[in-house]
Amino acid sequence: MKIKSLLFSFLTVSTMADEPQPAGIYVEEAPLPVGWPKPGPYEKVTEKRYPAYRAAFTSGGTETFTFWTLFAHIKRKDIPMTAPVEKSMTAADNGKLRQQSMAFLYQNDRVGTLGADGEKVEVRDVPASLALGYTWQGDDSQENVARAKAALDASLNLRKATAKSFRLLGYNGPGTPRDKRTWELQAVLD
Repeated sequence: MKIKSLLFSFLTVSTMADEPQPAGIYVEEAPLPVGWPKPGPYEKVTEKRYPAYRAAFTSGGTETFTFWTLFAHIKRKDIPMTAPVEKSMTAADNGKLRQQSMAFLYQNDRVGTLGADGEKVEVRDVPASLALGYTWQGDDSQENVARAKAALDASLNLRKATAKSFRLLGYNGPGTPRDKRTWELQAVLD
């Protein structure tokens, strides 16, 4: 009887493992800015056009410091939270990408006021752009970012294109379990 039970368990697990598993499901916590495309599809490079948008930027300090600086700004100015949070990325000496600045995107270009808000935050309009993106679900570990960067580099190479910049878009906050968070590394083309 035990052998029959073990065989059934093995066959059930094997059959389930052979079935295609979904690459990711977007957990929406906050609205996207007007005209902003949803993240995805997952685990592949795609081309997307992004509208012009307004955002509050800050740089320097740790990821936690920049996040809370921007969070204090939107609370003080009564700006609604949107997703994603944008991290401008730059290559470090070891070739890995690291955060250069962080931005909270506004709902549209009629929200908020352009210019400095103290010494650490600047609100500015960003022009429309074309980007290649690689979306995944999980965490923003160096391994996942490196995998996404390799996929983008391969696509850029095939297109004989060069990225103007890189940005990492984080669509979920601490209320979403790590393994359900959506990230998209993008190579901005124009």
